[in-house]
Amino acid sequence: MIYLKLYYTFLKIGAFSFGGGYAMLPLIEKEIVLNNNWIDPNSFIDIIATSQMTPGPIAINSATFVGYKIGGVLGSIVSTIGVVTVPVILILIISKFVSRFKNSKIVESIFTGLRPALIGLILASAYSVGTRAIFDIYSLLIALFIFIIVNRIKVHPILAIAISGVLGLIIYR
Repeated sequence: MIYLKLYYTFLKIGAFSFGGGYAMLPLIEKEIVLNNNWIDPNSFIDIIATSQMTPGPIAINSATFVGYKIGGVLGSIVSTIGVVTVPVILILIISKFVSRFKNSKIVESIFTGLRPALIGLILASAYSVGTRAIFDIYSLLIALFIFIIVNRIKVHPILAIAISGVLGLIIYR
């Protein structure tokens, strides 16, 4: 049954993805593009772009989008519930014990060790998406331009997305 498969797939994504949306992208891509062939690599990039323009985490947006594409409204509900099941349970458990272990050297060491892994996951995702999203000199120039205006000029990311959309309309029309 497709709904069970959607739930299980997004349950795995929610259970084994740590560090937020960008760190989750390699696992999301593996599950929905490579393992299940629910969407193609270009559609995956479109999900990421759409997730940046809509409120909410990337994992939830992708679960909702893919679930809807595969199983309609019920598919989007099932997928979204799947991706949040484990994190909600973990947060409920952790919140019960957080005050007891907040000064623990062991917990602090674990989180310190997780930080470099999260950077590695984010870089792997950037490489994976970048190799498909940057397909000509113009896309490379748009990417560099957006990188500069967001990091140097401190343009708001929403404005940067709008600017890149306008540039895409002008260049690729």
